[in-house]
Amino acid sequence: MLFFLFLLSLGFANERPLPLSETIGFNEKVPLGLHADVDSIAVAYADAKGNADRLRMRLTEGLRSGTISYDHIRSAFADHLVDQIIPHWYGTPWSFGGHTDIPNQGKIACGYFISTTLRDMGINLNRYTLAQKSPADEAKMISCGAVITEVNQDTPQRAYEAIDQLTNEGLYFIGFDEGHVGYLLKREGELFLIHSNYLSPVSVCMEALEDSRVFRSFKKFHLVPISHNDTLLQRWLDQASVL
Repeated sequence: MLFFLFLLSLGFANERPLPLSETIGFNEKVPLGLHADVDSIAVAYADAKGNADRLRMRLTEGLRSGTISYDHIRSAFADHLVDQIIPHWYGTPWSFGGHTDIPNQGKIACGYFISTTLRDMGINLNRYTLAQKSPADEAKMISCGAVITEVNQDTPQRAYEAIDQLTNEGLYFIGFDEGHVGYLLKREGELFLIHSNYLSPVSVCMEALEDSRVFRSFKKFHLVPISHNDTLLQRWLDQASVL
């Protein structure tokens, strides 16, 4: 089991922070690099981005030579994004208009968290264009033509159960009606939300989906596969743009 719990953009006016009196706290763990000096954070993050590029080139060659399968590419992409790129962002403060592209320096809104981490993983996209879209349009852009699954239930428990049934192990984009976006991770059968959270801790974090106050305040969701989206992954390998 995963125990760590850490883990709108300019022009994205629908992300809606609730009053601080409605937020809840939880036992926070110290995010990677939170207390490191600025230069160390920048160097470590540059290494993670460089490793993502080297991973992409190795996978491209392996696919070309027939030594690896797409299953390997799917898991390698998701693992590097979730375990090597995103952790640098844990603890970076949320802000309605935050758009920093350096972890733990400045603030970041939910849309910019998604677009910046995908860009830094090596996907060829304009992070401003993606971040400023509505959740539904952001889902469409990331999908690259893949099916966008809509979940609309009358209770959080039913929504959770529907999402659990509709997802496989791996990484997804999740849009919250017209108000918020994040990553949905299913790992070892458990569902986690990775996002720039406008509730406690008001920063980038990972939390169990079922326990998330943000999740429980919505009824409609847009789900798009990332690690199971071969068109998106091929564009990553080819460095082709995602429009």
